[in-house]
Amino acid sequence: MEPLILRNYRDADATAVSGLIRQVYGDQYAQPDVYLPHMISQHHSRQRWHSLVAEVDGQILGHATLLRENVGQGAELAVSVVHPDFRGQNIATRLGEQLRVHAQALGCRYLSIKQVTCHPYTQRMAHSLGFHNTGLLPDYVPSPLAPPTRESIVVGFQNIPGYQRPLPDLTWPMQHEAFMLHLSNELGVEEPLPHWRGAPIHVGHGASRHDLVLEKLKPGLLKQLRELPAHWLVSLRLGLSRHFALDVDRLASIGFVFTGLAPGDGHCDGWLALFHRGHSDRALQLHCPLMQRLQDRLQQKPDDV
Repeated sequence: MEPLILRNYRDADATAVSGLIRQVYGDQYAQPDVYLPHMISQHHSRQRWHSLVAEVDGQILGHATLLRENVGQGAELAVSVVHPDFRGQNIATRLGEQLRVHAQALGCRYLSIKQVTCHPYTQRMAHSLGFHNTGLLPDYVPSPLAPPTRESIVVGFQNIPGYQRPLPDLTWPMQHEAFMLHLSNELGVEEPLPHWRGAPIHVGHGASRHDLVLEKLKPGLLKQLRELPAHWLVSLRLGLSRHFALDVDRLASIGFVFTGLAPGDGHCDGWLALFHRGHSDRALQLHCPLMQRLQDRLQQKPDDV
């Protein structure tokens, strides 16, 4: 067999990359644009994707990309896929290592990754690449491997060398103090809170999920959140503030569970706290003990917390 070659994506690769994703995930991949090679080409021509492929004897057997944010200083390591016959050869990890170098050359300050939980491969790869797991996104997208189940996602983060994204110096909620102190030790701590950019409330929608991003949790807004339709699956991201411990209790009183942190993307240069309401009741076995504890807490009844 010819040796495995890692190389930059070429314009002519779009059809083969789309075919590889279909071969691995069938018609269930969460991002529908991967089924249109023209969309893959468009992402690259607009420099939103920066991809590498793994090739053997002219056949593309692996792919991963840096997905650049429209606003912000980071990139997401995404669309990582390897042909089933070539798993276990560290192809995804090798692609990720090379893309980490590319991210530095592109001027990124951090990398993030969304790790699926229907299988352990992405979680193991993220660990080997040095990602810190910071949060859990329950029932985030339809599962590509077990429809109609929804797929929970583990959020991973790492700084590009020379840059830092520390946590603010806050008093953390007692029930989450150990988790937050662990992240503080991994990521560092600084005194000032980051400046918020843009509108104080943002509402989006995706995959039967309602996404809210809030700068602050004001009393009137809390009442409005309580009155949202009870059947909605709601993912809420909240800016960290001096009132964070109180915010956790306020949101818990209306059914929102804290599930960690995620980078602020274009909203701030710091971190957003993750809260969720309406998740399904099911057990998950996660690679990271910290994420497993968040998942187990998510499944507890309110009287048990």
